[in-house]
This record gives sequence, structure tokens and C-alpha cells, in this order.
Amino acid sequence: MTEPVLLNNRYQLQELLGSGGMSVVYRAHDRMLERDVAIKILRETFSSDPTFRERFHQEAKAAANLSHPNIVTIHDFGFDTGRLFIVMEYIPGDHLKNLVKKRSRLSVEESLSLMIQACAGVGYAHRAGLVHCDIKPHNMLITPDMRLKVADFGIARALASIQPDEKYDVVWGSPQYFSPEQATGTPPSPASDVYSLGVVLYEMLTGKLPFSASTPEDLARLHRELPPPSPSQANPNIPPGLEQIIIKVLSKEPSARYRTADQLGRVLVSLSQHSESATSLASLDLPAALELAKQRETETVQVSPRVNDATLNSPPPSANHYQPRQTVSVSRQGLKKNPFELDWISIVLGLLALIAVGGLFPFYLWVMFLYR
Repeated sequence: MTEPVLLNNRYQLQELLGSGGMSVVYRAHDRMLERDVAIKILRETFSSDPTFRERFHQEAKAAANLSHPNIVTIHDFGFDTGRLFIVMEYIPGDHLKNLVKKRSRLSVEESLSLMIQACAGVGYAHRAGLVHCDIKPHNMLITPDMRLKVADFGIARALASIQPDEKYDVVWGSPQYFSPEQATGTPPSPASDVYSLGVVLYEMLTGKLPFSASTPEDLARLHRELPPPSPSQANPNIPPGLEQIIIKVLSKEPSARYRTADQLGRVLVSLSQHSESATSLASLDLPAALELAKQRETETVQVSPRVNDATLNSPPPSANHYQPRQTVSVSRQGLKKNPFELDWISIVLGLLALIAVGGLFPFYLWVMFLYR
């Protein structure tokens, strides 16, 4: 682009951020609100179809209702110079695909952190009745401080509008990341997004996709028929527990996966919190592992973390974030109560009860005197 272009007499296009077969994305300046935004402009072949315009408009309105720290916010939607466009929050940084390419693969800790954030955003959309349908690392934007935001909910469909026997002439999603049911053209579900999240997690940990082929048709067949290669063969640092989760998520049948991204996120949070315990238990045989787990359960109890000034001054956590539970392991012996310690609350309550009962006796005598 050699010169700025004014879109809808409000948005001044400044920089090309990316392009694909369906649209181009620009960084632009909102002259009305004086802020930078990202604008996705659909290609003319899509914009000229009235049916598609109406469908895209409905999906954009549904996506605009999503407000979550791990979802790119949609600000506006319009039609100008024969082109549909959608205005989104501008996120500085890069998308996850480029990050994986630069590093070959990510560490287990980084992968879990980013995937937990992705599950928080996608899970929030699932609770709102929306399926993303096109989850891939290109649609996951990473800020310089490693915060993840899921983008491109513009093609999501409301679950309420999907008929059980509906079939699609157009298959939504990218062949490298879509689920087996999407490959057959059947309606996607939250479990379809979970499968795509599993493919992204597989790629983050191994630096490669579970399935590769020269044509979309061959890719679709592999997703439908072949089990994924073991991720630990490409990265021996993957814990056995995490590998089992990936294999479960990449199941061919939707019912064999986690039903929503929220469920997957909670499992990953639990795994990240107890990774040391999981590793030590996995190294034992079954009887020894059960005995060690039972011993740990009896030796430790959960207590609330101490509240300090930093806690009081920190902002409240979002209800849509996964909040890792803080635990402190202490001995039960240290929690035993001192038998000589006085319970002043019980003493005061007992005195009040005694006074109340004693006050009723004179009242009883006075009533008896009146009757006699």
C-alpha cells in the first residue's frame, strides 16, 4: 500500500499485517476514538454474495458480544466500497505460528501456559454458545509479555442455529488443524475446537504437526483414520501425563475427548500444579504409586494463603480465568489445638445464656404472684 486509505470515512489504513485466501488484515487508526485498531477486509468474491454478507454479519454480531482477556475484542463491522470489513482490537506482537518457527519448539512450561490461556478464551466462547471452527496458531496472537489472545471468531456459528442433520458444502477450518468431523462436513461442536487445540499443543511441544500431506483431501483422510504419532518420540521431555492428555484430545470420536475447552484447561492447570508429584508417581509401579499417593493425602491438608497488603491491593481475578489454587503443605501435628487454651467465645456465649435463663426466674415468680 503506497498511501493511506480512509475506510468508512473513519478508519485510516496504515500497515498491512497479513493476508489470506479469504481476507487481508491492516493496522489502522480510528480517527473518531483516536486509537489503533486491526481491520480485516474480506475479498470481493465473498463480499459480493448477499447470503454470505448476511451470515457473516450475524456471526460478527455474536462474536462482538464476547468480552474476555484471552479473546481479541471486536469493535465494529461495516461495508464500504464493495468490501465487508470487521474492526478488531489491535494486539502488538506476533502470532503463535511464527513463535514456534523461530524456536523450533516451545518448552513444556511455556506450552502449558499458552494453552491454558487459549482454553480460557475458547472455553468462554463455548459457554456463550459459539464454536470457533478455525482454531490454529495463526489465530493466536502473542504479546511481548507472553499473553495469548484468540482471534478470528468472525466465522464462528451459534450452536443454537446448527441442526443435527445439517451438512456443509463448505468445510470451515484449516486442514492441518481441523477435527475428523469437520473433515467429513458434519456440524462442528465444542469438542471439535478441543481437537484443534490438541493439534496446536502437539505442534508447540514437538515443532511439527501430527499429520502432514500434500493435499487437503489426504490431510482430511489422515485426521479421520490414522492415530497421531506419539509426541514423546519427537520430544522426550514431554511428561507421560501430558502425552496421555494429548492422545485423548486427538481422539477420532468427539465423545472420547474433553467436551469443552474449559475441561481441557482445568486438566492442564491441574497437571501444571502437580507436575512434580505426577512425575514421581509415574516412575513407580501401580501398588507403590497408590501407597505414595495415599501417604501424601494423609500427611498434607489445604490451608488458605495468608492475606497481605499486596493481595489486598491487587485487582480481583476474572471469573473467566483459571485461578490456580494456592496450597501450603503442613503437618497435622502442627494443627492440633492446645488443650489449655481458653475458648473465650464459648465462655462469653455461656455467660449470656446463663443470664438469660436466670432472668426468666423472677419473671415467673411475678406472674405466679399476679394470678394468686
